[in-house]
Amino acid sequence: MKARRILTALFVFSILLVACGKATPAPTEVCAADAGGCAVFAAGEPIKIGFAGPMSGDVSAFGIDASQGIGIALTDVGKFEGHAFEQVAEDDQASPEVGAAVAQRFASNPAVVAIVGHLFSGATNAAMPIYASAYLPMMSPSATRIDLTQQGNTAFNRDVGNDKVQGELAANTVFKNLGVKKLAIIHDGGAYGLGLAERTRDVFTSLGGTVVAFQGIEVGGTDYSAVLADIASKGPEALFFGGYTGEGAVIANQRAGAGLGGIPFISDDGIYGSQFIDLAGANSDKVYCTSAGRPAASTAVADFDAKYLAAYGVPTGSLSPYSWYSYTAATVLVDAIKKTAFVGGDGKLYVPRDTLVKAVRATKDYKGLIGTITCDATGECGTGGFAVYQVQNKTWVELAGDFKP
Repeated sequence: MKARRILTALFVFSILLVACGKATPAPTEVCAADAGGCAVFAAGEPIKIGFAGPMSGDVSAFGIDASQGIGIALTDVGKFEGHAFEQVAEDDQASPEVGAAVAQRFASNPAVVAIVGHLFSGATNAAMPIYASAYLPMMSPSATRIDLTQQGNTAFNRDVGNDKVQGELAANTVFKNLGVKKLAIIHDGGAYGLGLAERTRDVFTSLGGTVVAFQGIEVGGTDYSAVLADIASKGPEALFFGGYTGEGAVIANQRAGAGLGGIPFISDDGIYGSQFIDLAGANSDKVYCTSAGRPAASTAVADFDAKYLAAYGVPTGSLSPYSWYSYTAATVLVDAIKKTAFVGGDGKLYVPRDTLVKAVRATKDYKGLIGTITCDATGECGTGGFAVYQVQNKTWVELAGDFKP
């Protein structure tokens, strides 16, 4: 313990000397004092930022959008001490099992120092303990499951709000804006979909509404007509779905045939994006969802939007709602890296891993694309804003104020 305290003191003293321009830290001492050791980069070697999200399948638009946002961010931040920042993207297929395998690969790559992601809550939950053990800080732009920040995990952070807020918005939208008193709820049974469905149910009933059905479905199913017909027999005035694009599109396509075509259909950020519209076609028209709000207009947002459109040929916010959130997640991580990394007397760049984990969690008043980012002790760093959207003319349109179906 005494030796440990001495090494810690040496590390702090070295950093103070550097801040005063009086010395370069001794890498051996600093890295020995850091619980995670150091990532080491020879002159000119890129500093690697991992990204994990679905890049294939019926939710691939989320991963593609996030990866593209990160790509622009890492170009915008430029080099640090002669080192470029490079994205290493992995397809976790939105699966907890694959997510854990991806996390293991990142943890075994000595050049990876931080992770943007994961995107989906189930994969995120499976990966979190692996990253904590490897001293790899995470900043998720989209994993909204409530309890992800309640597990005491030192690595996980997010710059988006959570489903406590999103579920409340969904319930209030149905009860107050749409005037619905009897609601049917379907969920996919997953970490995200079930949790959000439960939150929506609880808030809706607290407002005085009645949940006439609370039904799980099989992920990957292609025929939910029997479930929908059973729900229709209970006379709901609206239908809510907690889950993702594939199942949401099947429900949208089959609900009219089951007798639910004349009532509002509302879901969550798991269905937001052009993929849902492509899969549901005309049946996507007038569908509602709650999702992360778009950032306030600014020069920085306009600049990013223009770069994104020029590079990828589609507008920000069309593939997923997280174009701006992934960009911000990447820049927050880079900011922390720049604050903790140093060049040793040997000309190599050193990134103390545990120090970086703590620096990300200590982010305060960072001016990001989506607003000011300050992380609390649990890793909640987002502005928390969600909005209501509706498909109109094959486009998700953000709704303002009171509205009717």
